[in-house]
Amino acid sequence: MTPIRNARRDDVPTILQLIHDLAVYEKEPDAVRNTVEGLEEALFGENPRIFASIAEDDGGIQGFALWFLNYSTWEGVHGIYLEDLYVRPEARGSGYGKALLQNLARIAAERGYARVEWSVLNWNEPSIAFYRSLGALPQDEWSTFRLTGGPLTRFAGAS
Repeated sequence: MTPIRNARRDDVPTILQLIHDLAVYEKEPDAVRNTVEGLEEALFGENPRIFASIAEDDGGIQGFALWFLNYSTWEGVHGIYLEDLYVRPEARGSGYGKALLQNLARIAAERGYARVEWSVLNWNEPSIAFYRSLGALPQDEWSTFRLTGGPLTRFAGAS
């Protein structure tokens, strides 16, 4: 089994680089605005709200999962929302992605959480096939909505 561990403060620069690599893979190379300082505060500040798991071998960090808790009002318990899962291209197919997801499933099961969920881009067929192979199912009856940028600012100021 691939060893998975919790992220450490000294992992933050590498995690941020992997986030940049993920943005390139997702065809948004200029979208990342995060900084080492901001990510370090979010992961290790006084009241962390996000968490990261690391897949590592003798060659260093091969991938990461960044996640946070959500809550199901119907179930009455938390769940895990996987924000990012990324494995270096040269390490794909070696079990790192599966180990990272299995680690989150284990955390959810041990803590009594109702689910682990995430989003995937519709064009990302390799990832979709991988997730289906694990038994994950798409939530086709749901659409994701997002307020961001100008619309968020305008709506926030509307009376």
